[in-house]
Amino acid sequence: MNKTKSSWVDTFLSYIERAGNALPHPATLFAGFAGFVILLSWVLSLFDPTVIHPGTGEEIQVVNLVSAEGLHFILTKMIVNFTDFAPLGTVLVSLLGIGIAEGSGLIGAVLRLIVLKSPPKLLTGVIVFAGVLSNTASEVGYVLLVPLAAIIFLAAGRHPLAGLAAAFAGVSGGYSANLLLGTIDPLLAGLSQEAAQIIIPDYEVNPACNIYFMIVSTFLITILGTYVSEKIVEPRLGTYNGPEEPEEIKPVSAEEKRGLLFAVVATIGFTAFLLGGLIPEYGYLRNPETGDILKSPFMSGIVALLFLGSGIVGIAYGVGAKTLKNDSDVMKGMSKSMETLGSYIVLVFFAAQFVAYFNETNIGLLFAVQGAELLKASGLGPIPLMIAFVGVSAIINLVMGSASAKWAIMAPVFIPMFMLLGYSPEFTQVAYRVGDSVTNIISPMMSYFALIVAFIQRYDPKAGIGTVISTMLPYSIVFLIGWLIMLTIYIIFDLPLGLGAGMFLEGMTGG
Repeated sequence: MNKTKSSWVDTFLSYIERAGNALPHPATLFAGFAGFVILLSWVLSLFDPTVIHPGTGEEIQVVNLVSAEGLHFILTKMIVNFTDFAPLGTVLVSLLGIGIAEGSGLIGAVLRLIVLKSPPKLLTGVIVFAGVLSNTASEVGYVLLVPLAAIIFLAAGRHPLAGLAAAFAGVSGGYSANLLLGTIDPLLAGLSQEAAQIIIPDYEVNPACNIYFMIVSTFLITILGTYVSEKIVEPRLGTYNGPEEPEEIKPVSAEEKRGLLFAVVATIGFTAFLLGGLIPEYGYLRNPETGDILKSPFMSGIVALLFLGSGIVGIAYGVGAKTLKNDSDVMKGMSKSMETLGSYIVLVFFAAQFVAYFNETNIGLLFAVQGAELLKASGLGPIPLMIAFVGVSAIINLVMGSASAKWAIMAPVFIPMFMLLGYSPEFTQVAYRVGDSVTNIISPMMSYFALIVAFIQRYDPKAGIGTVISTMLPYSIVFLIGWLIMLTIYIIFDLPLGLGAGMFLEGMTGG
């Protein structure tokens, strides 16, 4: 690819990219990480480090995998580690439905409409904004929007990796921004409530306690993500001269218009099915016991619904546009989507072993608890301490992927500590979420990191982990700075964070 004149930023990121890509193949690297964790578990076990889990009071020790029990775990769990790796099934099932839509020509036709109708100046912002909204059901953003954004940018004559980066920044880097609640909100709120009750036994934390902050963050991340994409990332990438050819942008034909009409009718019908299950108080897609939507078959089955919706709308388009003649054409579209996942499946096998070994050894738990205790004992003032807390959350996120697992460890330490300083549990939670989000896009421990590497290699076969990190690092830095400024403003002006949630506890001062 042709790159623009170098600046110090470009030089720095190029160095990171070269250093990262000088590493072995990503699959080999994950295999090496897995081996390293095994050896590290043995070395640490010699010193027998222990910590007390702040939430359960349980003593946490390193589990030595260089032992008979460790060997048994490695041998007996190898297949389960792979098949139970969360993103694998999500990606495979989602792409089966998307394959129908792509094979029928629906995605190509819609892409041409987007490119032809969207003002060029708004395209990047639309992609970032859509990415932020998609993290309500984050799997959809990773498996649909991220690769779609690359295709859209390429069709518009822009570098596909710039589109991919913009979408990834919105989906993953903007994980704590949204206009709607997601499945993670009640989960984090429940953990925060348990921690808050250490100080105030009847304290309640509602799932919407951060919604106002998240809404403001949606526009902050959209603006910052657009700026980084257009001023830093895309100029650095230069002109694309890779192996992928752009979708031909030509006017939509009469048959395609008929296909799109059929697709719209199918979309309306499928939407009516969804609304029929969601609008009634105890609709068939709500929780049958509580009538709740957040913890319901709808949210837990969002990937299955994506498969069904993509398949139904894709088939409807194919029938209308006459691009699908029979069931064999439908199956060909699904099969073709699977053909592109060979390298990803290899990557996932080794990545799954690494993550499983890391979790089994408790190394991540020890690191998180020790880091939390060090920060607690630092003696910093409230605002510097909160900023340091965001930093610790961001660093821990690099080695421990699950947002809820980290919060289960950190909440019982930090929520009581900040409550005693006068800060509400809701604010401590939102500060944690900021730190947890900003390093998602540069963390190999993030569940979908291997998928992003595979997407990038489609457009740049020589790309590797270094390419991902160097491309996404500017977003991570800018998002962190922007969110820290926003947090400081919230502290100074005591702004509401969400429904019934303020910055400070009544009767206490925030220092």
